[in-house]
Amino acid sequence: MDSIHIYGGNLLRGETKIQGSKNAVLPILAATLLIKGTCVIRNCPRIADVYHMQNLLQELGCPVSWAGNTVTVNASRVCDNRMSGESVTRMRSSIMLLGAMLGRMGEAVMSYPGGCVIGRRPIDIHLAALRKMGVEIVEEDQMFTARALHLQGTEERLPFPSVGATENVILAAVLADGMTVLENAAKEPEITALCDFLVEAGADIEGIGSGRLMIKGVDKLHEVKYTVPADRIVAGTYMTAAMAAGGSIFLEHAPAGQLGALLKAAQEMGCCVTLNKEGIGIDVLRRLHALPYLRTEVYDGFPTDLQSPMMVVLALAEGEGIVEENIFENRFRVVDGLRKMGADIETVKNKAYIRGVEKLKGTMVEAEELRGGAALVVAGLAAEGRTMIKNRHFIERGYENICKDLRELGADISIG
Repeated sequence: MDSIHIYGGNLLRGETKIQGSKNAVLPILAATLLIKGTCVIRNCPRIADVYHMQNLLQELGCPVSWAGNTVTVNASRVCDNRMSGESVTRMRSSIMLLGAMLGRMGEAVMSYPGGCVIGRRPIDIHLAALRKMGVEIVEEDQMFTARALHLQGTEERLPFPSVGATENVILAAVLADGMTVLENAAKEPEITALCDFLVEAGADIEGIGSGRLMIKGVDKLHEVKYTVPADRIVAGTYMTAAMAAGGSIFLEHAPAGQLGALLKAAQEMGCCVTLNKEGIGIDVLRRLHALPYLRTEVYDGFPTDLQSPMMVVLALAEGEGIVEENIFENRFRVVDGLRKMGADIETVKNKAYIRGVEKLKGTMVEAEELRGGAALVVAGLAAEGRTMIKNRHFIERGYENICKDLRELGADISIG
């Protein structure tokens, strides 16, 4: 069955290692298209979205092979410029192949990407940014064609610091003619990882980690070996699991420098947090107290991808709090499942009003998307009795082996 089974109530204890970052590796895999040779990507998570990206690369003519968690991509030859089918329509992140294909081939034909139920995520901002670089875009039915005889550097300012649009501009700009200056660029760590990979391959990028990127086009990129950084969202999810269920855990390789907003919230709620060069330790010895107000923001604010798991923590905390979601308009889909487990949550537009309860009760719930599914796992760990979470495949889009990791921390959890 496509499900996860949890017998809740165990305190979490022990340590586990954090996997490579989903949000970093996907644009890096797209970037391999720009390199006429073989690239080796280490610490690559074996998750559904990566397999979808692998399928797309192979359909374009690039052999992809695995050895453990190391992926080798040979983009010496790209045989096609058309991207369609299930791997595109099921995975929102396929849009980042657009900038890479324009940089490599000067043309791309693709289906509109899908795979998202948490919000509209329109690609208009991507297309508008690429048009300023000389890209002509023709839309028809459920497909569009983008072509540029010569990509031109330009100066532009994004209307919103979109991660995907920033990635597409970077991928298109590294081999374009002249200088591209991108203002109001996204500053997420995944953008930094993409830039670091490209710089190691010979790209000329300044302003990495800031909201102003300066990308000078180069003639070509060379082969590279790169290690994907740890996944901050997975680390944050496991932190919230300890905050909800209680206990004492250590997360090896957890990127503390990327989790400042969550670490601050955890300490304010009463957690004991310890940091060292090996990772993050968190001790939860008593019931936490609520945060009065939590709002999601672009980096380095509180990440929207951790809002759903954090809602579980707040549902069990002493007192009342409000969560304001400012990134995706449909990020509260998990609320119905949490209510079924006994949470006291009301939603009005983009705000959730949460009154803490002493306990949740296990029951059968259904994952509808990736991070909401992870939140139901967190809830199941803290709940009394047995929780069955249907639609495990949503969770496996971003978590390599969530059941194994949590068993290492003492959870009674298995797939079914």
